[in-house]
Amino acid sequence: MSDEEPVVLPLGREFDLHTFRQNEIPLATREYLEEARRLGFLQVRIIHGKGTGYQREVVRSILSQTPFVESFGDDMNGNRGATWASLKAP
Repeated sequence: MSDEEPVVLPLGREFDLHTFRQNEIPLATREYLEEARRLGFLQVRIIHGKGTGYQREVVRSILSQTPFVESFGDDMNGNRGATWASLKAP
């Protein structure tokens, strides 16, 4: 398998960005949100890590620009390493 071939992963209500390179995060996040909505998920949790906050800001920028995202915020357990998002029904 080359680096160019996509890897198919099972999709759930939680999406962990730790396995992606920094330059892959915007596209991976957008594609995840679209597929999650298509599957009818109304709430998802995106794990971006605490670190410097860069990935968190990228994720939140995408969420704020996605028309079917109703709201988003810090993880409900106070974990700043993850963001929840509510999605409009398809």
